[in-house]
Amino acid sequence: MSVIVKQRLWGNELKYVQEVLNTDFRSSQGAVMMTRLEGAFAEKFRSRFAISHINGTASLHSVLEAIGIRPGDEVIVPPLTMSATTFVVLQANGTPVFADVDPHTFQISPASVASCITPRTRAIITVALYGLCPDMDLIMKLAEKHDIFVLEDNAQCFLGTYKGQIVGTIGHAASFSFQSSKHVTSGEGGMVITNDLALAEGIRKVQSLGYVGVSASKGKIAKRDIQDPDYLRHASMGWNYRMPELCCAVALAQLENIDQLVDRRKEVAAMFEDAVRNCSWLVPQTVPPGYGHSYWTYAAQLLHPRVTWRQFRDRFLELGGDGIYAAWQLTYLEPMFKQLSLLGREKFISKDILALYRAGLCPVAESLQPRLLQFKTNYWDLSVAARQAEILKKTIRAID
Repeated sequence: MSVIVKQRLWGNELKYVQEVLNTDFRSSQGAVMMTRLEGAFAEKFRSRFAISHINGTASLHSVLEAIGIRPGDEVIVPPLTMSATTFVVLQANGTPVFADVDPHTFQISPASVASCITPRTRAIITVALYGLCPDMDLIMKLAEKHDIFVLEDNAQCFLGTYKGQIVGTIGHAASFSFQSSKHVTSGEGGMVITNDLALAEGIRKVQSLGYVGVSASKGKIAKRDIQDPDYLRHASMGWNYRMPELCCAVALAQLENIDQLVDRRKEVAAMFEDAVRNCSWLVPQTVPPGYGHSYWTYAAQLLHPRVTWRQFRDRFLELGGDGIYAAWQLTYLEPMFKQLSLLGREKFISKDILALYRAGLCPVAESLQPRLLQFKTNYWDLSVAARQAEILKKTIRAID
């Protein structure tokens, strides 16, 4: 049955934005939408605390700062994802250590994670790539055994599930993104959830300039306090990572319709799934039993012996296709790592690890990356999505 979705923004977005504009941005009226958004997000994701951020990169960075990542500390990350997951480790002066991925699910491999753990390992950042999470039970067992913090990067996964749990509620903290391509958007924005009070307090301090008067559930200092000449404001170092009220207003309205927005992407993905069903050389991302995929995008491997990625993409376009996205280049193969242009952070990384940042480090990811096809799922007109799925079928027939 088709999900009722009119367009990307079809709820209370304009109403809530107008409420913010009606405040004339007076500081006494600030943080109203932020408070509402954080409360609603925490409730939806069954978490004690939700702390909003200017974007999903800042939210990841705040967590690493809050847990006290220091020079020499290692954080295990996957290489097959948007590079911001690695950037935040460097921003916290930590050392990124790249674990390989599973060849079928494309997710960070618990076996590879295990091989990367050293006495310096402080955290693991998992990524729910394309809307599917890794094997979190195995990762959490490793983390418990070695006393390692687990941060779920769920920028691409809203309301995905893992063995009956909402993805994002399994690790010690989780980060979400409201960037324009995500399931829920306000153009930009991010959110961290956690059940740990002390951690939430620390994240809020990082997010809000280290202000004394903020807390896990309070994101604004009191006007009466800041008018006092003797008020000591900053308990610690922090960043100005607060999410603007206008973005909070839009994200709140989107959150109210999150089930329909996610279900629409799943419905579109099912069309693509049907299109590739009988194709032996176009192999979709494996979804293991007990996992619920939220399909930020529909991904498949191109395994044709004679057709290249660009040839397939070009034929898809010739037949009227809407384009195909490639997977990101592996982070450690980006020029910044080849040239060690890390804005001085390279001095915190040992020579032995710096020497690993080259081809051959993660062979499974290196094999997958050039073959991955990512098809859009954010079609709000189902007839357009159905046409794209039919064009995919035609492309497969034309190549066969």
